[in-house]
Amino acid sequence: MKRILLPVGVAGLVAASLAVPAHAAPKVGQSAKMATPAAAADTLEFWTADGGKNLKAAAPYGLEHAKVPKHVSTGGPAADGKPGVVPAIGDEAKPTTTTKNVNLPKSAGRVFFTVGDSLYSCSASSIQSAYKNLVATAGHCAYDLEGNASVLGHWVFIPGYYQGKAPWGVYVGKTAYTHHDFSVYEDIDRDFAFVTVYNGITWSEGKWKDLGRLGDNVGGLGFAYNQKVGQNVFVFGYPTAAHPDGDYTYTGSTMKWCYGKPVYPVAEKSVKAEEHQAIRCSMTGGSSGGPWIIKYSSTARKGYLNGVSSLGGDTDGNNRSDLITSPYFDGETYAVYKTAAPLWSGSIVKKDGTLGLTETK
Repeated sequence: MKRILLPVGVAGLVAASLAVPAHAAPKVGQSAKMATPAAAADTLEFWTADGGKNLKAAAPYGLEHAKVPKHVSTGGPAADGKPGVVPAIGDEAKPTTTTKNVNLPKSAGRVFFTVGDSLYSCSASSIQSAYKNLVATAGHCAYDLEGNASVLGHWVFIPGYYQGKAPWGVYVGKTAYTHHDFSVYEDIDRDFAFVTVYNGITWSEGKWKDLGRLGDNVGGLGFAYNQKVGQNVFVFGYPTAAHPDGDYTYTGSTMKWCYGKPVYPVAEKSVKAEEHQAIRCSMTGGSSGGPWIIKYSSTARKGYLNGVSSLGGDTDGNNRSDLITSPYFDGETYAVYKTAAPLWSGSIVKKDGTLGLTETK
């Protein structure tokens, strides 16, 4: 059976040393199980068998909305507390050199999942957590809005996905955490999710091989909330869909990026979005869930996650995508993040190369 996974090269990162800020936020999160260790075996086989045929066949997944989101005013967000940050993994190791190039973050990657019998993809990123096992993405890239069936099926994260390759392995989703208003009321102002993942896995020498924790392999972004809108932001993702005019500018095989200063608020009532931030960007479907990073260092390839791609479209009527949006990250976003951040996942590879929960805390 052919597989696309390659031998992994792991660059270890030292642990972060900055203190996590205290924040008394309400319990607003909802959780749902994605895969047990037993189900993870089926998920891995599903995506990696036959040379990764299903990975290559996955269609871009986006949130259907009736109109293009519109900037409705120049007012600032109603932050529900003081600004706060959580440091990135290894953030105390400051770079001694600088670069003018935009180096892509190792922490960003592609998400693959199923809705019924259909194959789809989104974008996502690794972020700081107690066990270095947490992924941030859009809520609609984790929760099944169409079928209202809790989570999406066969969910995996592949950091650094590049032309069908998984350089740091495949990470199966364990549990997804969303905002109560998103999972219950489909409030797109809360279109974000945090997913704990099992240790990375690859296929090597006829058996499964455990690659260790996500954050140890690719690092993890910091987390920022209640920030002033208008800071320069880099947005990364894997756009795959055609522009409205039918031009397939993107293939989903490589990571792309945009840069700009967000405006706020941006609204699209057909999906209950009233308080999004937005930048000019030509990314199309498939980029949903990709990280919005403030204070991004191209040398260190990290910064602070301050949003995830949610909506987009053509604002000037030329049939070319030119705008993407993100929910505003406030104290309630931080509360959902903090629910997921201290939770453990572990390894699902046994010594004989078969799958099943083996590691204890």
